[in-house]
Amino acid sequence: MTPSKIDAVAGALIRARREHRTANAAALADALASADDAYAVQACVARELGWFEAGSPRCWKSGGPSREAVLTHAPLPPAGVWRSPARSGDWHFHLRGIEAEIALRPARDVDVALAAELDMASAARLIDAMTVSIELVDSRWQEGLDAPALAKLADLQSHGALVLGDWVPYEARNWQAQSCRVQIGVQAPVERRGTHSLGDPAFLLPAWLRHSTRDGATLAAGTVVTTGTWVGILHAAEGDLVTAEFPGIGQASVQL
Repeated sequence: MTPSKIDAVAGALIRARREHRTANAAALADALASADDAYAVQACVARELGWFEAGSPRCWKSGGPSREAVLTHAPLPPAGVWRSPARSGDWHFHLRGIEAEIALRPARDVDVALAAELDMASAARLIDAMTVSIELVDSRWQEGLDAPALAKLADLQSHGALVLGDWVPYEARNWQAQSCRVQIGVQAPVERRGTHSLGDPAFLLPAWLRHSTRDGATLAAGTVVTTGTWVGILHAAEGDLVTAEFPGIGQASVQL
């Protein structure tokens, strides 16, 4: 991608965020040729909006549809990371998609050298705690969740906000037997079991840690990564109370 194309896509997203409106992804369809292009846009938007002026990102999202897919990553704006029970208040949304997830955090700093040598087992040994999380899915594109994949990745993989429950000690679990229950307003509850797309939330840790340290940055102990939905994307409305529960781990809630 040329700098002018980086600027064009980033500018559209920056204006959309500042003006609480959506931009036309189709008009920029030829501007993004690779995931690296989308990550360059993420970084440009973050710099312009001052998200990480105090240091490196302290919260990320990471994941993918299967173990065979290329995993994607996005650093999350700190103002949109909330402790449960949360209230969205006047936070602006175009969409209110709901994803119930497990978030993890490492107990030690990770630099590029350490990240390069990690596999799933050794990366999991760095994790000291986990919690239930609710990701609120949103889009700055007029096409919403139907926008091109790279456009969505540039837009923080359609991230809106993140709610984190209480942290508990991390332990290896039988994730295939793990159940999840989501209640959205007066809708019928949604229950799933063993439905994480990667089979184990820890699967993504090596790829995430290598991505987050790829430019020589050190990922700080306590940095959070939320690891992908167990329920697909559910849909909520303004005024709904959303609760996600993972028995044996905990729960989180947000009043929209």
